[in-house]
Amino acid sequence: MEKVKGRSRELALDVLYDILGGFLQAIGLHCFIDSIDIAPGGATGLAILLNRFTHLPLGTLTLMINIPLLITSWIWLGKERTLKTFKTVVILTVILDFIVTPYVPIYHGDKLVSCIFGAVMVGASLAVVFMRGSTTGGGDIMAKLLQKFRPHMQTSTAVMLTDLVIIAASMVVFHNIEAGLYGLINMVLGSYVIDMILYGTNKSTMITVMSAHNQEIAERLMEELERGVTFYKSRGAYSGKEGEALICVIDRKQFYKAKKMIYGIDREAFMIVSEAKEVYGEGFLDSDWEV
Repeated sequence: MEKVKGRSRELALDVLYDILGGFLQAIGLHCFIDSIDIAPGGATGLAILLNRFTHLPLGTLTLMINIPLLITSWIWLGKERTLKTFKTVVILTVILDFIVTPYVPIYHGDKLVSCIFGAVMVGASLAVVFMRGSTTGGGDIMAKLLQKFRPHMQTSTAVMLTDLVIIAASMVVFHNIEAGLYGLINMVLGSYVIDMILYGTNKSTMITVMSAHNQEIAERLMEELERGVTFYKSRGAYSGKEGEALICVIDRKQFYKAKKMIYGIDREAFMIVSEAKEVYGEGFLDSDWEV
């Protein structure tokens, strides 16, 4: 019974965060980005480009773009992650096409102001969605699929590559180099907003944990975040007690979930969080040293 209540509560929180993220993204796209002819990357950027040819609603196009990606994600990346993303995409589509677009006015002022505010709104929406371990599909799925073939490629690099392709296409569709330049500004600023909301400016984060439940914490980190964990012997200088410390390097998007997970297991855990500027190895960067 408790497990059912816990799952229902988590699902309700997921939906609540999706709704909040949906409104932020819908306002950013409809009021600021779509009106200035830029495609900032991801499924929404591709949807903006296709909208100029089909005139279908942005949310509907985003959902249509995501369907084949979600099917591929179901096969390659797992069911749980795919279902979470599908739920998020559907909620975003409903909010964008049926609530915000028909009733919220478009900003027709300065183009740079639109670009900046659009990036802030969309970046904030993605941060909210990431907090619940979901994604908005599109570029995130394509990035994860790229990593299937290039395991050492960093997530941020994979996302950037997919976004740059769409931004380059926007210059062709809109017959305007400025579309690409504004798209780049929007992409960089949006990424910065995500980082600032979730984890400061960290690209990777190293956590060191001292807890009586380190084994359980390690198992959860490896299973749910798919990150390696290392134990090393430790001894308290004051108490003289022997123990084990846990260290784990995680992707910037995973810190919020990792912190919640650790303190959900042990509220008395002692945790040190530090920035990792460069991380080499599986799931992060390829080594550029020549032997």
